[in-house]
Amino acid sequence: MASGVQVADEVCRIFYDMKVRKCSTPEEIKKRKKAVIFCLSADKKCIIVEEGKEILVGDVGVTITDPFKHFVGMLPEKDCRYALYDASFETKESRKEELMFFLWAPELAPLKSKMIYASSKDAIKKKFQGKYTHSMSWPGIFDLPLATG
Repeated sequence: MASGVQVADEVCRIFYDMKVRKCSTPEEIKKRKKAVIFCLSADKKCIIVEEGKEILVGDVGVTITDPFKHFVGMLPEKDCRYALYDASFETKESRKEELMFFLWAPELAPLKSKMIYASSKDAIKKKFQGKYTHSMSWPGIFDLPLATG
């Protein structure tokens, strides 16, 4: 079901910046986003960046000790959101990084919000082209074996 919701250009730019890791100076790396949360605009017609809801790579280990726990804490208990998280984890073979897309739809969110976010997910997924993991929600989000770095 298509909702007709648009995706703001800034959302697409942030996805591209998180997906493409260019050779950067240490200062540029610190400004790169580790996590960012998106919401619907007040009129419910556009997916936008939620003000102040981001974690920068430079914050990890300085002001934020566990970035995944901090990220989950930024998600609302009673409303839906979309989010990108640059996950780091280790396998038996190596350390890996993957960009993960989340549709956050907690039990306490209003049914109407869940319906709008679910029906708008395709709009944002079409803009987020490439390989990434997506569509995780409560309670599975807490079961991910992610490294804190």
